[in-house]
Amino acid sequence: MSGQTSMGVVGLGVMGRNLALNMADHGATVAVFDPWVEARDRFEAELAATPGITITPVDTLAALVEALPRPRAILIMVKAGEPVDATLNGLAPLLEAGDVLIDGGNSRYQDTQRREAALRARGLRFIGLGVSGGEEGARHGPSLMAGGAPEAYAACRPVLEAIAARFDGVPCCARVGTDGAGHFVKMVHNGVEYGIMQILAEAFALLRDVGGLDHAAMADVFRRWNATELASYLVEITAVILDRRDDAEGADDGPLVEAILDTAGQKGTGRWSSEAALALGVATPTITESVFARSLAAAKPERVATAAVLPGPTVPSTAPHWDPEGPEVEALRQAVLGAVIATYAQGLAAIRAGAREHGWDTDLATVAEIWRAGCVIRAVLLDDIAAAFRAPNAPDSLLRAPAFADRITAAQHGWRTTVAQAVLRGTPVPGLSSALAYVDSARSARLPANLIQAQRDYFGAHTYERTDRPGTFHTEWAPG
Repeated sequence: MSGQTSMGVVGLGVMGRNLALNMADHGATVAVFDPWVEARDRFEAELAATPGITITPVDTLAALVEALPRPRAILIMVKAGEPVDATLNGLAPLLEAGDVLIDGGNSRYQDTQRREAALRARGLRFIGLGVSGGEEGARHGPSLMAGGAPEAYAACRPVLEAIAARFDGVPCCARVGTDGAGHFVKMVHNGVEYGIMQILAEAFALLRDVGGLDHAAMADVFRRWNATELASYLVEITAVILDRRDDAEGADDGPLVEAILDTAGQKGTGRWSSEAALALGVATPTITESVFARSLAAAKPERVATAAVLPGPTVPSTAPHWDPEGPEVEALRQAVLGAVIATYAQGLAAIRAGAREHGWDTDLATVAEIWRAGCVIRAVLLDDIAAAFRAPNAPDSLLRAPAFADRITAAQHGWRTTVAQAVLRGTPVPGLSSALAYVDSARSARLPANLIQAQRDYFGAHTYERTDRPGTFHTEWAPG
């Protein structure tokens, strides 16, 4: 590691302490601070039990600043929102022009834009850093999405690239634009994560409830899928989860997943992704449906009450079970592949729109490349996605890239068959079906929005455009 080789870290929660240990592993000089004495004590005990790691804990922000050589770089790993502002307000008066502050939490990108402008006015540099990979990634190599001025990124690039995950020896770390770009890309990354997790959960439901497969067979299905174009971290861990038995005291040694309550939590980044897409006028239906699916999952009492009064379709008691290597499972694999591609396409379209709106120099190929390792949505497909956007005359939409148009075309039959089967059986598949509708809408040269325009003109005199002449028009639609 050459250049700037020191870093301060504020916040010794799971992510902060593991990133600090990662930096020390790579030869950086690291000083750390947490306002909670208990957190500092726990970390010092961890250091004492970890020979060969040299990190300097301090007990005040002033001591942290004093422990770092100039120009200083300080990574803030505290809860998003007011705690970030409070930490910045505490640090800024202690710093000098050219010092760099980095927010590595899941902050709203609009907050990052505001903070960057305020700190720039004081002569300080600021980076909004998207960090993906959870505890394991933080300790051994996360995917890092930085937003900030080029000189701010250059000042801390050696440390960030040293701790990042590697794909074919290349760090999964890059500057993706100015001010809020890093947190915007991370926000959309989380939206894509929501979408893919929902798609895989629907595949699980279809294999179990329609196909009648037991958990060992389902785990084998996901392992086989992980040897195809669907190879990814999320498919890999799904197989592991389905194989896990419940070894809790008093449990029956059945599948652990079936002992887990069917309510899914969320921290807000998926919703922010959908809100941003709506504001930008970009369609992200699968990401948004995945947010709604978690909201419905959280409403467990209401679902149970509704199930008691609202029956679904009648299913023949002789419905055949699926062969784990048979055509139904292959059709489901095609549906999952098509839906995953569509979800990446939606996320990348949102990033492109955000970059245009805010003037960021975000390169979609670079985004795909830094997602290839370390992060939750890492997948084999990302290599081809990066290549598609690196190609001459790269299309605006992933759906028009030849390699992905061909994949979706090949997957269509199985995808449609799977969605139809799910609808007939009353199994909800909002992810798979919304992704298919997205592709069908995107490939339609003509949509029925002409009727919507006529309706708007009828009740609101909003006018419409015609296909055969320029200008705007209004019709008195009511007879007489």
